[in-house]
Amino acid sequence: MVKKIENYIPRHVEKVVERISKRKPVLIITGARQVGKTTMLKQLYNLNYVTMNTAVTRQSAIENPSMFFEYTKPPIIVDEIQKAPELFEYIKDIVDREKMPGTFYLTGSQSYRLMKNVSESLAGRAGVIQMMGLSLREHSKQEYYEPFKPTKLHVDKMRNVKVHKLDETLEIIHKGSFPELYENKSSLKDWNDYHNGYFQTYVEKDVRELINIKDELAFVKFVKAVAARTSQQLNYTALAEICGKDVKTVKSWLSVLQTNGLVYLLEPYFNNLNSRLVKAPKLYFMDTGLACYLLKWNTPEQLYEGAMWGAIFETYVVAEVIKSYYNDGQVNLPLYYYRDKDGNEIDIVIEESGTLYPIEIKATSDPRKSMLGAFKLLEKIADKKVGTGAIVCMVKDVLPIAGENIAIPVYMI
Repeated sequence: MVKKIENYIPRHVEKVVERISKRKPVLIITGARQVGKTTMLKQLYNLNYVTMNTAVTRQSAIENPSMFFEYTKPPIIVDEIQKAPELFEYIKDIVDREKMPGTFYLTGSQSYRLMKNVSESLAGRAGVIQMMGLSLREHSKQEYYEPFKPTKLHVDKMRNVKVHKLDETLEIIHKGSFPELYENKSSLKDWNDYHNGYFQTYVEKDVRELINIKDELAFVKFVKAVAARTSQQLNYTALAEICGKDVKTVKSWLSVLQTNGLVYLLEPYFNNLNSRLVKAPKLYFMDTGLACYLLKWNTPEQLYEGAMWGAIFETYVVAEVIKSYYNDGQVNLPLYYYRDKDGNEIDIVIEESGTLYPIEIKATSDPRKSMLGAFKLLEKIADKKVGTGAIVCMVKDVLPIAGENIAIPVYMI
């Protein structure tokens, strides 16, 4: 059995976990290393626990899977299950025999390998949840967890949120979203040590388990190049030139970052009636703290004064919006960006029930009507309505901009 965790920050996805575990025998939580998957499960449930990170346990599971769950009885939490794929068939046999919800709670930080085994052995038996690092709402102890949309309902729900001053916002964006950095008061030295250890572990363990990297220095250079291009359109050729590899290798490496939850590709809004819309996704490095570490923005002040402040701010907002959907249990997100061949762009377009909600992201405290210029292009899309639009920025409170469009403070997303 496991103990409760001190200084635990409640996670919004807990409600989804509890809901799915009441109707599915297997719950699978995937996401980047150290985002809090196992910690959350230990906090919610007092169950048997095993981890496949331990060599002896992993060897036992691989060599004698038929007896493994005789000694470690379900219901059980199994951490990094993808490292012992031999267990999946036995999990299937147990849940088919027992037919009890909430029997297995499985976690994994390599979603490709994990989901491959799920699709082969546990199809229809498992509920899947994607988990990310701490959201701003979680950090601020907000109970409201529904997906973000720039509507009056959302604004009203967030009215009681703590106002963040500029230095507080900068510190949170620079620190990043890994829960361990918020469990106790951490210094910039702690921040550096944490990310150094995280990245070293990531390269030496997660990456090596997924692909055979013969040139580790080139891979590190590649990851840094990806971080430097966060919030830009994906360009495989440019990335290949930087790390000295071919495009095929770069595509393989980028898929590893996606698999491990470190990168998100925001697809463009596209319809077959408009050939002038771009088709390349935008690249986002999902943890701004890790991105700052890799790019050597060593303090919040350096970040704010540096050339990448706008890109990092946009990345942070996009990541927070994505978290709000994952924390509601959604997997296929209704999020896009809009860009045409004339360079008109909208940073986020949320599509819901035939309505498009446009969002512009600006690292400014002085939003202007001119920043909404591309919103009107959505009106030309057939069979779609255009809902309330917003500029997410550094204003202190919600402000009307033009018509029903508003400016929303970053701390209210």
